Amino acid sequence: MTATTAPPLTRKLLDGVTSAPVPAAPALGPVSRIPLIVAVLGAVVLEIVVWSSHGAKPGVLLLLGLGLGIALFHSRFGFTSAWRQLVAVGNGAGLRAHTVLLGATATLFALVIGTGTGAFGSTPAPSGGPLGVGLVLGAFLFGFGMQLGGACASGTLFAVGSGQSTIVLTLGGFIAGSVLYSWQYGLVDDLPSVPAVVLADHLGWFGSWIVTLAVLAGIFTLSLVVQRRRVPPPTDAVPSARGVLRVIRGSWPLWVGAIVLAVLGAGVLIVSGGAWGITSAFNLWGAKLLQAVGLHPEAWAFWQQPAQAKMLAGPILADKTSLTDLGIVFGAAVASAAGGAWTLHRHIPWRTALAAVLGGIVMGVGARLAGGCNIGAYLAGIASGSLHGWLWAAAALVGTYLGLRTRPLFRLANPKPTSSVC
Repeated sequence: MTATTAPPLTRKLLDGVTSAPVPAAPALGPVSRIPLIVAVLGAVVLEIVVWSSHGAKPGVLLLLGLGLGIALFHSRFGFTSAWRQLVAVGNGAGLRAHTVLLGATATLFALVIGTGTGAFGSTPAPSGGPLGVGLVLGAFLFGFGMQLGGACASGTLFAVGSGQSTIVLTLGGFIAGSVLYSWQYGLVDDLPSVPAVVLADHLGWFGSWIVTLAVLAGIFTLSLVVQRRRVPPPTDAVPSARGVLRVIRGSWPLWVGAIVLAVLGAGVLIVSGGAWGITSAFNLWGAKLLQAVGLHPEAWAFWQQPAQAKMLAGPILADKTSLTDLGIVFGAAVASAAGGAWTLHRHIPWRTALAAVLGGIVMGVGARLAGGCNIGAYLAGIASGSLHGWLWAAAALVGTYLGLRTRPLFRLANPKPTSSVC
């Protein structure tokens, strides 16, 4: 986010107090024409194939995914960096952006689910998850892994779309970790847990919405207090055009990204009946790859569950989560190429590559153990008024703390109080 371009009050609330002026943004790069042409053509062809082969509903989900990718890139809306800055130097700007996203999404979820507003025959439902050992352990592993891998689930997809070669390794590890979980599903399928607790079941959707917003407001305020005491460094400015051109050639304020993501996420809920998710597709992609080389994951206990068996038997381009994931990759590719930021990273240090793969594997296992990631559990859970979303966040923050202390082993830098950070 370029802090100098947001409205003054919004900028003050989101950025808080820093120890130095925000660094000047570097020059905006030229449009990356070849990646832009390839990304646009790829997105158009994929949309045509999906719409013609599987119908309007999957086609709309792919369009929503494209929008999510564009919004994620332009706002650089991150979960990994936001929690890294919070834990390392007390910069709560990213966390406050999370509260805006969570609050806006909770508001839209309450309206959509509370009124039963669906499309294509879908009935919208909240995302409630059980509270147990798998949730806590999985969220802890995810928080730890994303600090090694350099990105969360949504961040992995939009970083891959924008050409970040290191994150391709993270995605590979993510898929491998998901497959590892499903292969050894019998070891963890009966971990102790209690049923989901969804506030709307006890307070109604209005009551659930009020409680959720009150807690988020408290977190927003507390992060400002902590930041004023620690006085962290500012975040680096991002290259950006000015005026109308900023929409396609610049960085969006975090609060704008949060609102756009909330609206698009509500669109996914209306069209599919379920909240936006990321990581279940990685498990599916890994299983399909194994089948393509002659192996038989369909014989594993995980894929013999009725819902999972149905998913594995169907085509990837009919899978809701796969469609939005692919849309994010192509949307981010279009946005980054148009913004002059698409680039391939070469000469990746071996320690960085190793951290990316290991972080991805840990996140893959963690996301499946917890029943979701920063999107499917944290965002969707809290927005649905489910207590598992809050428990996921707490456990992932502990994992983030340990991950920050492990990063130096791979020569990965952490934010310091004396320097600007991303």
